[in-house]
Amino acid sequence: MFYNLLYPLSSHWNALNLFQYITFRTIGATLTALLLSFLLGPKLIRTLQVLQGKGGGQPIRDDGPQRHLLEKKGTPTMGGTLIILCIAGPVLLWADLTNVYIWVVLLTTLCFGLIGFWDDAVKLIKRNSKGVPGRTRFLLQTGISLIVAYVLLHYYPGHRNPMGILSFPFFKYIYLNLGWFYYPFVILVVVGTSNAVNLTDGLDGLAIGPAMLTAASFAVIAYMTGHVHFANYLGIRYVAGAGELTVFCGAMVGAALGFLWFNTYPAQVFMGDVGALALGAALGCIGLITQHEIVLMVVGGIFVIETLSVIVQVASFKLVGKRVFRMAPIHHHFELKGWAEPKIIVRFWIISIILALVGLSTLKIR
Repeated sequence: MFYNLLYPLSSHWNALNLFQYITFRTIGATLTALLLSFLLGPKLIRTLQVLQGKGGGQPIRDDGPQRHLLEKKGTPTMGGTLIILCIAGPVLLWADLTNVYIWVVLLTTLCFGLIGFWDDAVKLIKRNSKGVPGRTRFLLQTGISLIVAYVLLHYYPGHRNPMGILSFPFFKYIYLNLGWFYYPFVILVVVGTSNAVNLTDGLDGLAIGPAMLTAASFAVIAYMTGHVHFANYLGIRYVAGAGELTVFCGAMVGAALGFLWFNTYPAQVFMGDVGALALGAALGCIGLITQHEIVLMVVGGIFVIETLSVIVQVASFKLVGKRVFRMAPIHHHFELKGWAEPKIIVRFWIISIILALVGLSTLKIR
């Protein structure tokens, strides 16, 4: 909004030229999201405590670590509502609202957030950890992802460098045209990333840390991808308009950092599916638009590891009747080995930082 309203007036007041710069607006979005988190967080947490107080807050898995039943029972959930509000508000204020990619990512985030909100609400009403049936969630997520795929395939500014192309890190000018396979590929990326973040959200601050680092990494990637000179210099595909997603990533970083203030161990509020599904969907969309889907798997490697641990555990148990891990996702395995929760969280963050650096290095090493 600021860009669309104030930048046209820059011919009358030179100071308004600042609003043309993505970097300036990204900083503004990040700080606005952080400030909103600090302002709205305590009020939202009190509201959630009142609304969920009689039911006892977040339903805890009966088959999970027993200490969770003692330490985490009664903690309110649906804190991801704060994340969504603190992303949407700053994006609407600081981003170029004529940019289609901004609307694709924002609306996808909101839609996946609504699915998560419904799931959390069902869990609270029924007082169990099952929520909405998995098939129903998957069908809704798939439908939204198909719409995203259609929009991305049929819209690109200036008809330059269309979507449906898979880029490979560490290699210049090696691309794969996915054709109609782009539709299932978008489902894989968006739905997969969304549910991977949701699986990771099992300890205080465990999911929000890597999500924040991934968003920060893709702020750099989006900026480089959307800048024709930087893209040509680095040997990556230039995507016109993708640079504006830097503002969105900045808002994600600010909202995640603000939420971490309340979600750090011991958590005052849990993210819930409303936040985890929304964050994952946003990251998946940004990865698709910037055409760095493989790099997304590297930078968000913690989410990949958590998902693979569940797949391996289920496959092993069904095929040979044995479990590879004491419990899946893998963070519960380390809990049952006796690791303190803060140790698991911080070590996973450290791994996430390393993966973010590796992912960013692919921009130059080609």
